[in-house]
Amino acid sequence: MSSSSSQRFDTIASNYATSEVHTSSPTLARLHGLVPRVTSVCDVASGAGHTGLGFGGIASRIVAVDPAPNMLEQVRQLALKRNVAVETVEAFAESIPLPSFSFDLVVCRLAAHHFEDLPKAMSEMTRIAKPGGQLAIIDMEGDEDAKLDSLNHEIEVLHDPTHVRSYTVKHWTELFAANGLRVEACDNRCCEIPDGLTIKRWCELGGSGAEAFQAIHDRLAAVPRDWLSQLEITIDADGGFRIPVRTLLIIGRKSDESRA
Repeated sequence: MSSSSSQRFDTIASNYATSEVHTSSPTLARLHGLVPRVTSVCDVASGAGHTGLGFGGIASRIVAVDPAPNMLEQVRQLALKRNVAVETVEAFAESIPLPSFSFDLVVCRLAAHHFEDLPKAMSEMTRIAKPGGQLAIIDMEGDEDAKLDSLNHEIEVLHDPTHVRSYTVKHWTELFAANGLRVEACDNRCCEIPDGLTIKRWCELGGSGAEAFQAIHDRLAAVPRDWLSQLEITIDADGGFRIPVRTLLIIGRKSDESRA
């Protein structure tokens, strides 16, 4: 994540505090089903903190890491409302100022597509996980079909110019392997909003502006309908488009011998 990206998210932090995309989703429920009990959690690129704070009452230590000060303020406000203790750290995912081998679970949700150096971020997130600990990623999913991936990338950048890349399952599994993480779960073609989010609302949450909204609408209106169907983008009766916010969830476990 670049400084321009963190500055952008500083200005829309309050949107993320109430965003229906970020507050709850099937992948969050799935994460809790797969990781029901942990004592320490680090939420990297935490945004408003919904993912990490979801472990309130479960974990005795929750740390939120984000480069945007206003996002961390949203974390603290949400934690206060929920009566959950939280530590906040202002930092980029590529350089996390926390000791190695510190957390049972390191989680990063809907943020990795902004990282400018994903391999470095993966190395850092793996580093702070305890031996035998887990790393969980929930992020926008790239498509193996080149034309669909290109379209998906195009509308993502229109929505958010700081978007870097949505990665495929293959790419993620290779990254996990490169960091010595044994993949324990990998769900793809997940939907954060199963009924779809209107692109108008999507642009509101992202502070994209009317010009970006129109450009996304026009682009989607110009592509073959079967492309939209394959990306699970639906069309309302009034001709408006809904996106499912398609994601993948991958969880890997660090070796017990990692400290050595």
